[in-house]
Amino acid sequence: MTLGKVIGTVWATRKDEQLTGMKLQLVREIDADGTEKSRMVVAVDSVGAGVGEIVLFAQGSSARQTELTKNKPVDAVITAIVDKMDVE
Repeated sequence: MTLGKVIGTVWATRKDEQLTGMKLQLVREIDADGTEKSRMVVAVDSVGAGVGEIVLFAQGSSARQTELTKNKPVDAVITAIVDKMDVE
């Protein structure tokens, strides 16, 4: 899993039928200290995350392991909303 920050929502009215009803979020990867990296992904939101929230996301075959994304054409999924991080 990777740390990220939700920076926006992606709207696609024309898409594969298997993606109907899924919320697509634009997520920017971040470091443990919260520093934003340049890399961004579009991820299916399986947990109800909102813009500005820090999240964990999975990519590749792991992205198709949630109930929502099982056997769907998905390469990234938000799997958790981060409440707190303790970094030494």
